[in-house]
Amino acid sequence: MKFFLYSLFILLLCSSCTSQKNTNEFIIATSGRYLFNADEVLEVHFKDKVLHVKWRGNNNIAPLKVNDNSFYMKALNEKMMFVKKPEMHIELAPKTEHDGIIYHFRKMKEGEKTPSEYFMAKEYKNALAAYLEIKKQDSLSLVINENKMNRLGYEYIRKNNFDLALEVFKINVALYPNNSNVFDSLGEAYLLQKDSTNAEINFKKALAINPENRSAKRFLTKVTK
Repeated sequence: MKFFLYSLFILLLCSSCTSQKNTNEFIIATSGRYLFNADEVLEVHFKDKVLHVKWRGNNNIAPLKVNDNSFYMKALNEKMMFVKKPEMHIELAPKTEHDGIIYHFRKMKEGEKTPSEYFMAKEYKNALAAYLEIKKQDSLSLVINENKMNRLGYEYIRKNNFDLALEVFKINVALYPNNSNVFDSLGEAYLLQKDSTNAEINFKKALAINPENRSAKRFLTKVTK
């Protein structure tokens, strides 16, 4: 705690001696969206040449400028460093708590979205491709957790948004093609859409993977009456 307070004091002291305004060249190079994690963005913008950050619902975070390329962001308790090469990105200054990990946030391309942003824009093919890429890079990522995705689908069902629920379950099936539960959920979504043909297909797939899936058995009986 003492070390943290001392570090913060030094940063504040340095920032008080540094103009908070930035050059036009720096503003042009750094403005934009950075991929904070697999499905979350940190957005850098400027007001009167002073750097501001949009992150997790807060649109007006103003990090303290330490030097021309470094800023202390209190919300993260981290010093962010803007690095130009090989491509513009943000790195967090090394500290003991990082355990030797280098945190690197790449600048996103123009028009690039996160998986959930593609999904909400109804760009479902792009959303699926983005989710599959996450699985390829990190199959244990919480962003693509099977139970989490399934819960999201049922949240849409509770809101009577069956179209979005259906698309969520389609993605979950693509991510977990050997999971009985995801096919059962997809079948239920088709049933709510009054598409009994596709509902039956998916309930049968669920049972082919797990013949003891009671939910799929119950729904299949209902569909084939």
